[in-house]
Amino acid sequence: MSRIISFRGQLDMGVEESIPLSTIKGLIGYKVKKFQIMSAAPGTAVVEFIAQIYKTSETSNVNTTPDFSDSRLLGVSYYEDNVSAHEGISKTIIFDSEIFNQDIYVNITDAGGGSTRCNYYIELEQMDIALDEATVATLKDIRNND
Repeated sequence: MSRIISFRGQLDMGVEESIPLSTIKGLIGYKVKKFQIMSAAPGTAVVEFIAQIYKTSETSNVNTTPDFSDSRLLGVSYYEDNVSAHEGISKTIIFDSEIFNQDIYVNITDAGGGSTRCNYYIELEQMDIALDEATVATLKDIRNND
């Protein structure tokens, strides 16, 4: 049986936030189902936000260049707002086949170098996983920590 849980928050540019998910036995798994971002001040500044969700902390490497070959990456969202055009562009890519059972990390940067804060919203599908699935998910997370 699965259920949807959600997380939301607001981040400064270049900042990472941890979303605590790990349990003692690790028998609860998660998949990213929805990932959305929006400026904290929509329509008031030109922004080019890039938000990323990772399986491991990226505090030393929060950047504007998503690398889809990185197995730690769970999803990317791009949001562009142009004050003069009064229109926003948003694109999101989620690697929804990834099941994880540890904490995840979300970070946001502005490719245009701005400093406007950004909101994020994440929905996760929570499910029970068997001991062998939990072991595989945990080992994958440990291997990705190098």
